[in-house]
Amino acid sequence: MSVLTAWSAVSPYGIGATAFADGLHAAATRTPAEPGLPPAGLVPDFEPRTLLGAKGTRWLDRVSALAVVATGEIVRAAGDLGQEPGLVLGVTNGSARSMLELTRDSLVKARPEFVKPGQFPNTLMNSAAAQCAIFHRLRGPNATVAAGRTSGLLALRYARRLQRTGRAEAVLCGAAEEYSGTRAWFAQHAAPGPDLGEGCAMLLLGPPGRPGIAEVAGLAFGVFDEPATAGQALDRCVRRLLDAQPGPLWAHATAHDPVLSTTDVDAQVRLPLAELVGDTHAASAALAVAAVLALAPDAPGRLALVTATDRDGTVGAALLRITGERS
Repeated sequence: MSVLTAWSAVSPYGIGATAFADGLHAAATRTPAEPGLPPAGLVPDFEPRTLLGAKGTRWLDRVSALAVVATGEIVRAAGDLGQEPGLVLGVTNGSARSMLELTRDSLVKARPEFVKPGQFPNTLMNSAAAQCAIFHRLRGPNATVAAGRTSGLLALRYARRLQRTGRAEAVLCGAAEEYSGTRAWFAQHAAPGPDLGEGCAMLLLGPPGRPGIAEVAGLAFGVFDEPATAGQALDRCVRRLLDAQPGPLWAHATAHDPVLSTTDVDAQVRLPLAELVGDTHAASAALAVAAVLALAPDAPGRLALVTATDRDGTVGAALLRITGERS
């Protein structure tokens, strides 16, 4: 059984697990008469050079910086990660802003090659994961997953596979998404939805022998052809998990595309991530897992479900069993 032993988050609530947990608790206890949640969007006071120092940050794009900061939070919290810990990061497709800016420069500069060479690595899908490894000296397997809102859950599955096959004793996994004018333009022309948000959540699998916050009881994924069948595909994933691990659900955290139908699950606590932190797209499923872990001390021994859908045709679900331990 894979065990989550630590987690971190960078979100519109602030930097670090404590800020994220406090923000969720405040959202859960506020009354309708009280002010609403913090506006979705930028992580407050997020300045990469201030947080990471000047070295290596000149060409660091925002999505990479979010991932590097969140990874640093979990590395410091977890301490010794054993030999050559791995890292798996979910993204949309790298940084949309970086890709569009480099493309524009190649068209409007006096010559196509008059682009900023330091900006080129940011156009690659695996740039953020590579920067995390460089900044924090993670010498184990390093992988990138790009699957929209299901990226965080697929990264978790990839991390479990690395651990189970002995490729790494401990694996950091998660997903990141940046806010930018470029992304806002794409979202505006794609489909109406909630306000955009940004952030990164990182989870730690292992190393063995560490107290766990939650066990990964199961993961299930599916695909669909038409938006109308997304809910059916997700329902099959959920039923597969719940049939294997029967018991009442304590929490259900969702990372769903707003244009898709979703499954109806009976749970005591509901955590709709788009309402809590905005539409964080690739980071939403990882932040949904983090939301469950943030509330985990209140629910030892109980089951929590995380579900995600994406209009590109993928659905995913994760079932977690809260252990009652603290990281």
